[in-house]
Parts: sequence; C-alpha cells; structure tokens
Amino acid sequence: MDVCRSSLFLYIRGTNRLYPMEEVRQNSVRAWLLAARPKTLAAAVAPVAVGCALAYYFDAFQWVPALCCLLFAVAMQIAANLINDLYDFLKGSDGEDRLGPPRATAQGWITPDRMKIGILVVVALGCLFGSVLMLYVGWWLVAVGIFCVLFAYFYTSGPFPLAYNGLGDVAVVAFFGLVAVGFTAYVQILSWPMALTLAGIATGLAVNVLLVLNNYRDVENDAKSGKRTVVVLLGKRFGLYLYLCSGVAALLLAQVMNCVLDLPLYMFLMMMPYLLLHAMTWNKIRKIDQPARLNVLIGETSRNMLLFAVLLSAMLVLSR
Repeated sequence: MDVCRSSLFLYIRGTNRLYPMEEVRQNSVRAWLLAARPKTLAAAVAPVAVGCALAYYFDAFQWVPALCCLLFAVAMQIAANLINDLYDFLKGSDGEDRLGPPRATAQGWITPDRMKIGILVVVALGCLFGSVLMLYVGWWLVAVGIFCVLFAYFYTSGPFPLAYNGLGDVAVVAFFGLVAVGFTAYVQILSWPMALTLAGIATGLAVNVLLVLNNYRDVENDAKSGKRTVVVLLGKRFGLYLYLCSGVAALLLAQVMNCVLDLPLYMFLMMMPYLLLHAMTWNKIRKIDQPARLNVLIGETSRNMLLFAVLLSAMLVLSR
C-alpha cells in the first residue's frame, strides 16, 4: 500500500480512510481545536474584510464595530462547525466511509454531551460580541443576531435542515455573503447602498465554491445517507459546472458593483488573477476520478476564496 503522512493523519490509499497518527485525548483542548476547524474560518473572515473595505470606501470605517463583526462572524462559524459535527454524527452522515477530514464527535474526540455545552458557550460568546453593535445601530439588530444563530442551528439540524434539503448553497450565499458583508458595512455606514448587496452576493458565491467542492466529493455518500444536496439532486456534472460558474458569477457581480460605483475599469482588472486560479483549480477537479483525491484541492479553493476577498477589498480601498 502507498502511504502518505501528514502532521495529524495517516492516509492509506486504496482504503479511502484517514487514520489518526497521534492519540487525541477526549474533550482535550486539542480536540476542541480540531472540532473548530480553523481552516474554515477564512469563510468568516473574508466577508467581514469586504464589508470593512466597503465602509472604508464610503469613508465610514470604525475599528470597534469592525472588530465586533469579525469576532461575531468567527464565533458563528465555529458554532456552525460544532453543530454540523454533532448532528451529522447523530444523523449517521459521518460513517466509516466518510471521505472528508475526520469529525470530532464521530472520532470520539469530543462526547456528544460536551459538544452541546461547547455549542452553547460559543454561541453565547458570539452574542456577547454582537451585542456591542447595538450601541451603533439600535436594539433591532438583535433580530439579525437571532437570525444568524438560527441559521447556524438549522443548517444541519432541526426538522428541516437546510443542508439536507438542497438549500445549503442558498443559505451560504445569503449568510456568508449578503448578511456578513452587508451588515458589517451597514453598522459602520448606517445606510445600505446597492454596492453592499452586489458585493455581498458576489462574496457569498465565492465562499460557496468551497461547499460545492465538498458536496461534489461527497455526492455518493450523501445520497446514501439521505443528505439531498444540490449536487445529489441535480447530479455530479451539474456540481462540476456549478463550481466553475459560481466563481465566474462572483467576478461578474464584482464588475457590476464596479459600474454602480463608477470605478475605473483597470480597478476591475485587479480581479483577473482570481479568475485564472479558479479556472485552474476547476480543471484539476474535472480530471480527478477518485473522490478522496479531491481533498487536496480544498486548500486551493480556500486560497482562491481569500484571494477574491483580498482583491475586491483592495479594489474598494484603492478607489476611494
């Protein structure tokens, strides 16, 4: 057997399984760090960065609300990860045939009862950070915070889990794009120009590409476990082109925003490296016929997503 090593796991080709190289003590700090999935936090940071760049463009950037938005977004991302970890385990979606990185509850690193407590603690911290924003906007912002908490919960749990009923992509674009970008900018600008909507949806599409890759990889296992993602419902070929078109659509919306703000065309050309890298990653996905091998492209997809946010933010900052 061909064996590949990493700092945390032993992957044996031919078995499509990951084995822990080192023992993770149950409910330890390391177990919680792994459960939080630090690499996914870029999906929370990217939209906040774009929202702050919009606030800067409109000459309204403020450090305190920007920081509170960042901490709230990161907390909600971690909470969503923990909830996803727990309820995918309870639903039986994280079985021995899982192709993605190991999950803490399924591996026994964190017990279900402790995971529930951890979720409550992280959500409470997020709400604490978010409550500061009411000083800048008003009490009505509580409704937005509750909406975000409900999204984190109902994404993979509840009577109608969004990720299990073909609505995961819509939810990601809405919350990691429109809500995260829009309200990060709004609490500083105190208005909602069209640019916030366009930048929000564009960023959400760029972030959602990562979900599309995961769903494309897991399409067979998801179908067996009853997880009806868009890729399960419409097929792998649709998922492959959804990956490509999501990135292209994100770029086109960025150009529409560019036109709405009447920015010079050369500013939009700054976004071209993203399109090139996105197309190159898609081409690699197209050529891979073993789902487990797609894991190596998660990092590339995350890199592309961050690059999109950085370039869009830079375009806004430099255009002021």
